Amino acid sequence: MSEKKRFLVIGAHPDDADLMFGGTALKAVRKGCKVKFISTTNGDAGHYNETRGNLAIRRAGETLEVVNRSGIEEYEILDSHDGELVPSLENRKKIITRIREFQPDVVISHRLYDYHADHRATAQLVQDSAYLVMVPLICPNIPVPEKEPIYMFSHDFFKQPALFSPAIAVNIDDVLDEKIQLLDCHVSQFYEWLPYIDGKMKEVPKSREGRVKWLAKERLAYYREQAANAGNLCSSMKHAETFELSEYGRKPKNGELEQIFDF
Repeated sequence: MSEKKRFLVIGAHPDDADLMFGGTALKAVRKGCKVKFISTTNGDAGHYNETRGNLAIRRAGETLEVVNRSGIEEYEILDSHDGELVPSLENRKKIITRIREFQPDVVISHRLYDYHADHRATAQLVQDSAYLVMVPLICPNIPVPEKEPIYMFSHDFFKQPALFSPAIAVNIDDVLDEKIQLLDCHVSQFYEWLPYIDGKMKEVPKSREGRVKWLAKERLAYYREQAANAGNLCSSMKHAETFELSEYGRKPKNGELEQIFDF
């Protein structure tokens, strides 16, 4: 890949981008590409005994550790409360502004159908921004990009109204340990909140080494399933991150996605 690409990953919470794109981000950074993560909320509701203020501070610190471990450009957290995000005009302008400022080749986010209201609202904001990013009189103080981005969705298992249909798969077999190390940054979520809400608190080991091994066991099955479900796209992969092409934004030329994701 001669031209270094730019990837903007927009998740709803300060761990969603890592889950969606963490392995791909590690490989992209090593190729000299630029990667930025955005969380549209501050994640201040996902806990069982923290205050919202303390949790927001913790989660911001966790994203800084992701930057340190991954080498991505930035992990920006926007100022909406967890569980309260709405696809408002104000929030749409925030997304348009960030896309224009970063000038990504590819924007990746959630699909529009999801169990979590914040995921759905984030997906709506990104999709609503896709056309308007290129309209100069919208947010006129920020110039439109020279090139319209390609928009893609991260993987999910929701079946209604349509199954996830991958257009590209990235082999993450060679970065599995480092992918888990990125998730390990989010202590408040993967070792506290999610085990609590899933009824698995007693399973979480006390030592850091034990926790990381437990986290890998808990999470890597998801990426094995992505590889298994992507058919010919993943013929030689055991673990993959897969992405669906949005009908909005720029339409890639034949073979362009393979070139962009050539890691």
